[in-house]
Amino acid sequence: MTKSADTIRDAVKERYAAAALAVSQSTASCCAPDIGVGEGFGSELYAIEQTGELPSAAVLASLGCGNPTALATLRAGQVVLDLGSGGGIDVFLSARRVGPTGKVYGLDMTPEMIDLARRNQVEAGVENAEFLLGTIEDIPLHDRSVDVIISNCVINLAADKDVVLREAFRVLKPGGLFAISDVVLLRELPEDLRGFMALWTGCIAGALTVDDYRDKLNDAGFVNEEIVPTLVHDRAAVERLTVSIDLPKGFDVERALVAYDGAVANAFIRAWRPE
Repeated sequence: MTKSADTIRDAVKERYAAAALAVSQSTASCCAPDIGVGEGFGSELYAIEQTGELPSAAVLASLGCGNPTALATLRAGQVVLDLGSGGGIDVFLSARRVGPTGKVYGLDMTPEMIDLARRNQVEAGVENAEFLLGTIEDIPLHDRSVDVIISNCVINLAADKDVVLREAFRVLKPGGLFAISDVVLLRELPEDLRGFMALWTGCIAGALTVDDYRDKLNDAGFVNEEIVPTLVHDRAAVERLTVSIDLPKGFDVERALVAYDGAVANAFIRAWRPE
């Protein structure tokens, strides 16, 4: 099943808007939200010493598959861009590292997430950050303006990853670092199982194989790419991701679970723009 880029983008926006609203409501009522994040995803991937001083809404809104701030060696004075910044957790952690002489941009296409992140920023008292509404296919920053790009389980959701990677390359300075967490495939999946909207927005069926990811990074101009799986999802983990999803009528869940068992992994991905 093939879906247009606009259809995929609308579905992703709807899911993450709902997550932002669930987080906002849960922090008001002191209850944990049900935002459909399975094991191996979300705020559990951060050490408590990293998140202890952050607004609870920023932590709860972490729907990622890793901790890209642990992958990027950030230095004082650097400019950082977080693609798909959500509630702002990675922006705030990066802002600590680059200090007052640095700057961190958070880019998200969901207005509800931008609103949540800006409220979190005020609560956290972070001054060296700015949240931008826009898409990762059309980054609203100048060429060669960013030292480091981070992202947390977002690029797999993009319909046209070639455009996303070219945009990332464009805004990086020469020698700049692309350091993200994302979902990858360790083997190919049947084509008819990859395009269902519920799986796109569940961070699975939009994933690239490791070889495809490497090729697309190279095609965009990146060099010295590294793709390191950090957690391979077994059948049980994938099944938990589908619990809250309304699957299409007649969808063969058993066949999908067999196909996905051991095929999906969280990964750290790094690459550089040449000097």
